[in-house]
Parts: sequence; C-alpha cells; structure tokens
Amino acid sequence: MKVVILAGGYGTRISEESHLRPKPMIEIGGRPILWHIMKIYSHYGYNDFVICLGYKGYVIKEFFADYYLHTSDVTFDFVNKNMLTIHNNVSEPWRVTLVDTGLDTMTGGRIKRIKKYVDNERFMLTYGDGVSDVDIKALEEYHTNSNGYITMTAIQPGGRFGVLDIEDVTNRVERFTEKSKEDGGWINGGFMVVEPQVFDYIENDQTIFESNTLVKIAEEGKLSAYKHYGFWQCMDTQRDKGVLEQLWKEHKAPWKLWD
Repeated sequence: MKVVILAGGYGTRISEESHLRPKPMIEIGGRPILWHIMKIYSHYGYNDFVICLGYKGYVIKEFFADYYLHTSDVTFDFVNKNMLTIHNNVSEPWRVTLVDTGLDTMTGGRIKRIKKYVDNERFMLTYGDGVSDVDIKALEEYHTNSNGYITMTAIQPGGRFGVLDIEDVTNRVERFTEKSKEDGGWINGGFMVVEPQVFDYIENDQTIFESNTLVKIAEEGKLSAYKHYGFWQCMDTQRDKGVLEQLWKEHKAPWKLWD
C-alpha cells in the first residue's frame, strides 16, 4: 500500500526557516521531519511513498537524489577520475515517487493530482509536518472494519485546530468544524487511511481537503475516527520545533519506533 504525504505548503507559520526550505525539510535531530514520518511508516512495513511537492519542491528532490551523501560516509577520489566510494552504506527499503502538484494547489487538489500513482487502490495519507506513535497497522485494521471512505487518526491537543464531532458508539465523524477555538475536542491528526472513492469528492486544484472533501464525506457517514490517546505533535511553529528537538536530544522521542 502506498503512503501519500502532503509536502507542498508554504509553511508560513514557521517562516523563520521555511523561507529557505519547505517545512517538511526542517530538521529534527539533524534529519528532516519528512524523514522521521517516513521512518514511522517504514517501521510498520509501509515503504512505498508518494510525496506531493509544491513550494521549493526541488529541495526535497535533491535530498533524495543525494540520499547516500546525506546518510553515509563517502570518499571523493579526485586523482582517480573523480571516483566516489560510499562507506557504511545506509539504505532504506523505500520507493519514493516525488510529484510536482503545483505551487498554489490546495490540499485536495494535491491529492487529486497523484491519483494515477496510487493505482485506484486504498492508500495511506498524512501531512509532512506531524509525528506520532500511532499504531499504523491497528489503524488500517480499524479502517477495514469501518466500511468508510476515510479513517483519520483523531487526537486531543486542544485549541487552534479543526474539531471533530464523533458519534460515541460507531466513531463516525458526524461533523468536521474547521479551526474551532474550543479546547479538549478531538481533531484531525493526519495519519489517515483512504479509499479511492475519495477522488470523486475533489473537484480541482482549489479544493481544500479539510473544509470541503472531509466535510462532504462526513455528511454521508463515510468518515471514521481512530482515537489515539498516545503521542502526537505537529511542527507548526518554531516553538513546536523546539519541543520536538528537545525530545529527540533527550532520547525521549515517542515517535521513534525504529531501532
């Protein structure tokens, strides 16, 4: 199953760093947060990625093009015809498709543009700026039993996010209220499982996934919530980055599920 990662936004809330590189390439512990997200999925055996590029997408392309240079010791031998030798080769079992989905395309439009790369099959979907210790395998199993089009990971950070009204018995999302200021509500934490029928709910590049597509699917009773009570943290601001960096530095990063 493919993992689709939205990595094309401007990252204006963390402009101190995003003016130089796309937000998913801002580093935690010396590695882009995008790398951390991919390592989470890889831990559960999901290694086929489709990354939706936009703002400064070439930075992400260059990172993967030079992945060995970023992760291994190398010797450049300029005497012997510029020979390159890679030492302690650090490789990942990844297949990475990088797709230019437009500079100003909205989130729904970005998803629509990668339709041909997911082969009309179920796929994972998340944002390129949030990490969690959510059990991805359990999430997929829950989705399979939900008979819905989307299952999103719901978390409770409180404040400044879109709030979900979740029916207590079935965990169906009855309403998706974008950017509510209520505290204590369940919110969309990304880490979704998506059926290909979702493409029918996206009109064009200007479709906003959160305030359009998810709302329509919730109204039809096809949006489910997988309640996650563990760790979740997005990197929306410099303060958020500091929190993640400190956890990594102290070897207390809950999202580091891999060895």
